[in-house]
Amino acid sequence: MEVGIIGLPNVGKSTLFNALTKAHAEIGLYPFTTVESNTGMAVVPDERLEKIAGVLKPEKKVPATVKFVDIAGLVKGASKGEGLGNQFLSFIRTVDVIVHVVRLFETENIPSSGNLQDPAEDVETVNLELTLADLEIIQRRIDKTANLAKSGDKEAKDALCILESIKKNLEKGMPARNAGLNADEWQMIADVPLLTAKPVIYVANVSEEQDDGRIEKLKKMAGSENTEVIPISAEIEAELAELSPEEAAEFKQELGLTSTGLERLVKASYKLLELITFYTVVSNENRAWPVKQDTTAYEAAGKIHTDMQKGFIKAEVVNWENLVTDGSLAATRDKGHLAIEGRDYVVQDGDVVYFKFGK
Repeated sequence: MEVGIIGLPNVGKSTLFNALTKAHAEIGLYPFTTVESNTGMAVVPDERLEKIAGVLKPEKKVPATVKFVDIAGLVKGASKGEGLGNQFLSFIRTVDVIVHVVRLFETENIPSSGNLQDPAEDVETVNLELTLADLEIIQRRIDKTANLAKSGDKEAKDALCILESIKKNLEKGMPARNAGLNADEWQMIADVPLLTAKPVIYVANVSEEQDDGRIEKLKKMAGSENTEVIPISAEIEAELAELSPEEAAEFKQELGLTSTGLERLVKASYKLLELITFYTVVSNENRAWPVKQDTTAYEAAGKIHTDMQKGFIKAEVVNWENLVTDGSLAATRDKGHLAIEGRDYVVQDGDVVYFKFGK
C-alpha cells in the first residue's frame, strides 16, 4: 500500500512523514523545502501478529508495511504548472490513498499557508487544482473515445457515457470518487489516471491543547465527501517516534492517547481500500499479508508465490484467536478449530493459513 501525503506548503507534511517513517526528511519553514518526493516505509503495528508469533515461535516474523510519500506542497495554479505543480501531480498519480494534511494551529514560527480560521478553504484550494487537472485529462479521453464511439464501438459508447458523467460532476466541484459509479463502470475506465478518484483521508494537524471549532468545520466538509478527518499532532507524533517503545507507551499514557497517528492512519487506509490481513508461516517465517476483501484462498496463495498458486491443493485455516487460545497448532486440530478449505474459500480477516501445494 502506498500513501501520498499532500497539502499546502508549511502545513506539517514532512513532520508527519518523519514521525510515521522515522526517515528524517528535511523540514523547513518556507514553501518547497520538499522538492523531490520523500519516500519511506512504516511497519504496520499488529498486535495479532505478535500474539500469533508468541504461540508458533517462528525464527522470523514479518509485519505488513506501508510506503509513505511526502509530496511537495501545492500552490494555486499547480494544475497549470505553477510552482512544482506538474511534479506534484505526477507523484500523486502513483499512490493508492491520499492523506491530505490541513494545518489547524497557529504559530509565529511558521509562515501562514492558508486560512486557519476556515480550513475548508485550504482544502478547496488543493481540491480545485486536482479537479482542474482531472478535467483536462477527462476531456482528452472524451475526445479520443468519441471518435471510437462514432464508428459504432459499443464499449467506447459505454465508456463515453461514464466519462461525460464524471466530467459533469467535476464541473460541479465534485471529486470523481463521488460520481456514483459501480465496480464494472470503474473497470471500464481503469486506465484513466484521475487524481480525484483516489480515496482521501484528511489529517487535521492540531496543537497539543487545541480546542476550537476548526476541526468541526473540517469534519463537516469531509462528511460531504463521505470521508473522515483524523486529528493528529504531527509534532507530538515526531516526539513519540524518537522514543523507545517503553518511553513512547508512557508518553502516550500521559497524553491520554490510546493509539498513534500511524495506527489510526493505517486503520483508516485499510478501511478505504477494503483491505484485510491474513497470516502465514512459511519456512519458519510468520508473516502478515494485506489483501482485498473477498480474496479467495487460491488468489491469496498467489500473493505469496506463483508456484504456490499454480500447485494449490488445499488450505488449512484457523482463526488467530482460536490459535492463541488453544496454544498450539496441534491443539487447534484436536479441538476442531482447524478447517480444510478449497481454492474458492474466501479468506477472512485474522485467518492463519497453511497452504498445501504441489510442484
